Amino acid sequence: MEIVNGYPCKDCTDVDYAKKNIDPAHPKDGPFGVNNPQKVAQAARDKAIKFGGSLSDPDGDHHPAPTPTTSTGTLVDLRA
Repeated sequence: MEIVNGYPCKDCTDVDYAKKNIDPAHPKDGPFGVNNPQKVAQAARDKAIKFGGSLSDPDGDHHPAPTPTTSTGTLVDLRA
């Protein structure tokens, strides 16, 4: 028995999986377990980003839309 990248390996096939960061005990889960059905389901339940404040309810109209502070003709183009 040999340990490669933290995975116990029994044969050369297990060593090849471990070198690719695939758990030899669960090779169908892919590298770092990205295809593990339990991890995929957990990721769907947990949001990566949780917004707070006004971003927590984007559909709620708690504040009116901002009105423009400038009117036509008040801006000057200084590039000319």
